[in-house]
Amino acid sequence: MPQVTYIEHNGTAHQVELEEGLSVMRGAVDNGVPGIDADCGGECACATCHVFVEEPWLDKTGAPSEQEASMLSFAATAQPNSRLSCQITMSQALDGMVVRLPEAQH
Repeated sequence: MPQVTYIEHNGTAHQVELEEGLSVMRGAVDNGVPGIDADCGGECACATCHVFVEEPWLDKTGAPSEQEASMLSFAATAQPNSRLSCQITMSQALDGMVVRLPEAQH
């Protein structure tokens, strides 16, 4: 199974194996990774699963949809590499991906 590494704001890393087809958010929630609140349950209706995608993986995750970009505008610390983890679907092409978590989800 492909793996994702979630790095908390304090530097703590969590390496998680994630089935293809599941969202990066679901991988965090199901494996108890702190820092992903996922208040809307993955419906792209909040910005509480905000992550920063490491540069080598950014192109492979695709561009945010209009709805995702709108939700990211509510994230206090959004950057050009910001994504909502509920909108990133795990695939073999993303095996080894690294995402960093913001200090807080708003």
